Amino acid sequence: MADIKAAQVMDLRKKTGVGMMDAKKALVATEGDIDKAIDFLREKGIAKAAKKNDRIAAEGLTGIKINGNKAVIVELNSETDFVAAGDTFKDLLSHIADVLVANHPADVEAALALSTDKGTLNDELITATQQTGEKISLRRFTIIEKTDSENFGSYLHMGGSIGALVLLEGADAETAKDVAMHVAAVNPEFVSRNDVPADRLAHETEVLTQEALNEGKPANIVEKMVAGRVNKFLAEISLADQAFVKDSDMTVSKYVESKNGQLKTFVRYEVGEGIEKKANNFVEEVMGQIKG
Repeated sequence: MADIKAAQVMDLRKKTGVGMMDAKKALVATEGDIDKAIDFLREKGIAKAAKKNDRIAAEGLTGIKINGNKAVIVELNSETDFVAAGDTFKDLLSHIADVLVANHPADVEAALALSTDKGTLNDELITATQQTGEKISLRRFTIIEKTDSENFGSYLHMGGSIGALVLLEGADAETAKDVAMHVAAVNPEFVSRNDVPADRLAHETEVLTQEALNEGKPANIVEKMVAGRVNKFLAEISLADQAFVKDSDMTVSKYVESKNGQLKTFVRYEVGEGIEKKANNFVEEVMGQIKG
């Protein structure tokens, strides 16, 4: 087998735009011949798929898979919601969730390198990109493990535009699902107010104090006002303190306690959150296709 040098891999990546793993695989398969490696990548369709990497994939779906005492929540992205609604995309999402929960990779990079009956997960994403004509990418995932005394709850909103995975100590699966629905709807940031970072709390207190002072309130009143507003702020972002969506007369923590349970953790994914979507001018896009 030819000794493949890093410089060769970098050269092939520059010429084709493929990832490091694919470039090295192609060079190994062609005994280090750069021209044959390019042909190899083109034949596999990998070079063509790699050209789509600069596109913005901000649509897609979240998926959740529970397998015994392990569960995973995944976000898989596409460029349009049309592709995300197709069976190819949905089947791939389900398959990826199965592979992740079975192998427990540390991060996305490790997940993409996992072996499957079709090569690797990364190979399968490339194939899906070829089939759909859109960039398909695994954005993120979280795996949670539980004990036998704990319960998972999951909920997918609008088929997966928002996904929520919840873990409770005690209670039951139905209670956990109710909490997952609440998480999807209300979007808490933390399990409890004790989880709010000190610097976040200090910043909010400073802002609220200045706000009260600007209202012209005396100093002794400001302190009480700020304490009340900070308490309200913490209640709004903490799952435990939020009014339960199914019964606003009790907090989420009180609801779970009434079912002999306790909140442990949650994960909420909303498709595309934090991704800057590319604004398309439909007229320009159509004209560009006509001129092309």
